[in-house]
Amino acid sequence: MFNSTSLPALEQTAIFTQRRHELLAGNLANLDTPDYRAKDLQVSQFQAALADSIDAARNPSPGYALPKLTTPSSPQGLPMATSRPLQKSGNGDFATLAKVLSPGDRDDFALGPRQAMEPIVLHDGSDVSLESQVTKIAKNQSMHNLAIATMRSQFGLLRAAITERA
Repeated sequence: MFNSTSLPALEQTAIFTQRRHELLAGNLANLDTPDYRAKDLQVSQFQAALADSIDAARNPSPGYALPKLTTPSSPQGLPMATSRPLQKSGNGDFATLAKVLSPGDRDDFALGPRQAMEPIVLHDGSDVSLESQVTKIAKNQSMHNLAIATMRSQFGLLRAAITERA
């Protein structure tokens, strides 16, 4: 019943923004930590995976199960900022959504030179900018608030349908 509405996509968006907020807040907490590298989740990869899931739900094939990205208490399954492309594995799940890189797994030197738009490394070896982190947190909060407000509206419509009130 709920799979025919936008609730699953909204739920995954709320989970994604919650996990991303945790990482961005951690970046702010480590603002003055020497050699700290900012962590973030790739919004574009999440949106692409969500779009694929929505398309698959519209055109289900026999035996196809929708990939579940994650639950609020488990961060596994969210796309971490990485150089690896998003790949679909054979069972319909997203391979890069299955693992979040821990700080020990990151090898920034192996990824090659930073892109022109990426933040520069400061004198203490850190790449965390207060302004960019606050901007990302504000955008993330807006996306989270929109998902929650839309979910609240969907549940209100469901409640109205159940109680037969307008």
